[in-house]
Amino acid sequence: MKQAFVKLHLSILIAGFTGIFGKLITLNEGMLVWYRLLITSVLLLIMLSVTKRFVRLPIKDFYRIGFVGLLLTLHWLFFYASIKYSNVSIGVVCFSMTGFFTAVLEPVVSRRRISVRELSFSIIALLGIALIFHFDTRYRTGIMCGAISSALAASFVIANKRVATNTNYSWDVTLFYEMIGGFFSLSIILPFYLQLFPVVSFFPSNTDLIYLLIFSVVCTIGLYMLQIQALKSISAFTLNLSYNLEPIYSIVLAMIIFGEAKELNFSFYTGLLLIILSVLLQMYTVMKERKRIHLAEQRSGF
Repeated sequence: MKQAFVKLHLSILIAGFTGIFGKLITLNEGMLVWYRLLITSVLLLIMLSVTKRFVRLPIKDFYRIGFVGLLLTLHWLFFYASIKYSNVSIGVVCFSMTGFFTAVLEPVVSRRRISVRELSFSIIALLGIALIFHFDTRYRTGIMCGAISSALAASFVIANKRVATNTNYSWDVTLFYEMIGGFFSLSIILPFYLQLFPVVSFFPSNTDLIYLLIFSVVCTIGLYMLQIQALKSISAFTLNLSYNLEPIYSIVLAMIIFGEAKELNFSFYTGLLLIILSVLLQMYTVMKERKRIHLAEQRSGF
């Protein structure tokens, strides 16, 4: 159990570095995501081939999983655009809007009632985002990209959950086909994207290439592996709850590495506190509900 928690928090720390790499890599967001998908796909293909776990999917499953990969790709594209047009702190704080979009979109997809409580907690986070939105006009484009990124992240989580429920493939096979789906989709979109946002060079520098390799190995494949290993001993609930720390890790790392504390003012920190309050309220409510269900199960056992 102790090792599982170490792996869990190591995976959260690694997740915190995704925004840092987005800032360190000098490629624009389109090329950054394209290379990340390419490198990760090749590495996963090698890994699956060596371990003899490569699976050819039926065309129907290929398109379903590939579509989920497209959603993930678009989320990454707007997330790194948010960081490029603002900073790491803004990008990861905007990611907190994912809860709001999930609270709205999941009931529509699942055909159930919208939870007023979940929506209320998410609105508190939105108020925090609104405060941050007004603190500096330089970051408005980044914040808008961050909001779109959050909506896409919520769509990805919902679609990924449906795919996982309706298929029985291992995490690495699913991840490989998501990366392939995202890679081919972005390869079609990228020429048009680069016409709107031209770049000086299509190729990464030596430094960028090193960052991309670390990024793909550690922050994509390594991150998923640590999560799977941790889930052997702890619940998915504990993992999801613990991942609320990710934006905090990212902001602290950005302050240490890039000195972003100098760029942030009182409105940002007030907005951040509202977002943290929203997360804490959600955590408290979920834990209280689980405790109630556990007590009810114990009573029924007697």
